[in-house]
Amino acid sequence: MADGKTSSNARILAAFERTAGRAALVPYVTAGDPSIEAMPRLMHAMVDAGADIIELGVPFSDPMADGPVIQLAAERAIARGTSLATVLDMVAQFRRDDDVTPVVLMGYANPIERMGQEAFVQRAAQAGVDGMLVVDYPPEEAGHFAALLADVRIDPIFLLAPTSTAERMQALARMARGYVYYVSLKGVTGSAALDTEAVARRLEEVRRHISIPVGVGFGIRDAQSAQQIGKTADAVVIGSRLIELMQAAARACADGGGTPAQADDAAIGAVAQWLREVRSLL
Repeated sequence: MADGKTSSNARILAAFERTAGRAALVPYVTAGDPSIEAMPRLMHAMVDAGADIIELGVPFSDPMADGPVIQLAAERAIARGTSLATVLDMVAQFRRDDDVTPVVLMGYANPIERMGQEAFVQRAAQAGVDGMLVVDYPPEEAGHFAALLADVRIDPIFLLAPTSTAERMQALARMARGYVYYVSLKGVTGSAALDTEAVARRLEEVRRHISIPVGVGFGIRDAQSAQQIGKTADAVVIGSRLIELMQAAARACADGGGTPAQADDAAIGAVAQWLREVRSLL
């Protein structure tokens, strides 16, 4: 079991205290999509629509855990000039008006290694980042990075897969803080065949080893699935579906003669409307 220290980060701990009795709603969006300028506004709109924690994807050219929807979002964001430094600037801008909602960055090791772990952690703390999920920093290799994060009270968050063994869960429990992210499917983000009953059974086993909150993501594509997952998970993480909604709304606006700013507004509105529906069911 974990050592009882559920979080070193005050905002994440407070978020789960506020959502006691229901699942936390955790939307994921790729930073820089639909545009760099729209991101802080999109983040605020998600909070207004009921988001409890925001997961912000750091775009990377080879996102091995992500399906085509998020891969394309990362490509669009990179083409617009989004970098790790840009993402930290987005968080800092968001923090000017929201000092309550946790922001978790999700991404890959390469951009962090290019910036340098120590430099990145200090800049992330200054920007107001609350948690870090780095797909290719597994617990076995993340000791130094996790220690750096602990020094500035940023929670290291890790993935659990349907195939994770009891031994791996125990190793993760010793290092993870804030929450763990249970991948509900074998495969990449955006996969469609979600068995909510199987997820519920698996969470029973996970909780024998993990005492901090467990969020579930990958494959949650409609409000009803989110509602079912929310009955057993501590948090529901939704990403690919939000990106699809934004793309469809922005494209429709642009096809109708709208400006890029109007397309951003349409994308943000579509996400906010859908999140309100999901939030009402949790």
